[in-house]
Amino acid sequence: MTAAASSSDLLPADLTMGTVMLKVGDMKVMTDYYQRALGLEVVAEQDGGLYLGRLQKPLVHLAPAPGLNLPGRGEAGLFHTALLFEDQSALAATVASAARFEPRYFTGSADHLVSEAFYFNDPEGNGIELYWDRPRSNWSWNGTDVVMDSLALPPQRYLDTHLTEESVAGQQATGAGVGHVHLQVGDVQSAHDFYVGVLGFEKTAGWHGQALFVSAGRYHHHMAMNVWNSRGAGPRKDTLGLGEVLIQVPAGDDVGSLADRLKAAGIAAHHTGAELRFEDPWKNSIRVAAA
Repeated sequence: MTAAASSSDLLPADLTMGTVMLKVGDMKVMTDYYQRALGLEVVAEQDGGLYLGRLQKPLVHLAPAPGLNLPGRGEAGLFHTALLFEDQSALAATVASAARFEPRYFTGSADHLVSEAFYFNDPEGNGIELYWDRPRSNWSWNGTDVVMDSLALPPQRYLDTHLTEESVAGQQATGAGVGHVHLQVGDVQSAHDFYVGVLGFEKTAGWHGQALFVSAGRYHHHMAMNVWNSRGAGPRKDTLGLGEVLIQVPAGDDVGSLADRLKAAGIAAHHTGAELRFEDPWKNSIRVAAA
């Protein structure tokens, strides 16, 4: 998608990422992790599973899938679900509870210039990012690309600076959202062709041909795709892990415009009017719905 693309070819600037559905082998273990480690609470019990979130806003949908196998490391699917926190103190409280729950699930941290991020895996190996955004006025842009990096962010120093008794005590009373979803794919060019060329995201960054970052409305990224573990991966098998990514757009007309683009590109989709379901080239399931 070039700068000359018409607005009808782009996703709306005020879209948001919705609930990420995970197919789960052990509901008890996984529910315990998302509640105790990440401070989420059960928002609803429906659709054959549990919705967990903050302040009645669902963030993760755990769906029981007994009998399915864990995905292989090199397969396409979920790289991480990124939960966005309102301030550094709220982020620190959840980083602390996640680290305390099981230190071995911590996989790293980084200052990305636009954000501060901490990385974990859940008990079934699904990646999780916990992060806080710096104010947009502090972001730098090089034309259409946002300037990001991966600088050191020492976890203990961060907790010493930002963790407070108030943020620990009020953890579940603090809001959070799904800020972005990062996928493992087979190749970056096909990801660009689909997520930018067809869906209507705009590219905001790349990384040596190994990763692509895309967004609407000049956010640093609503979605990302990389080949770090999965170069050459084909369509996914039915496994545990990612079940569905929800993208929320303001109105039904936005859903309809996307349905037209998918049809023109020859991509099969199920369109009910209020929502649209389809798969990317690696059979990652995407649902776009009017908020």
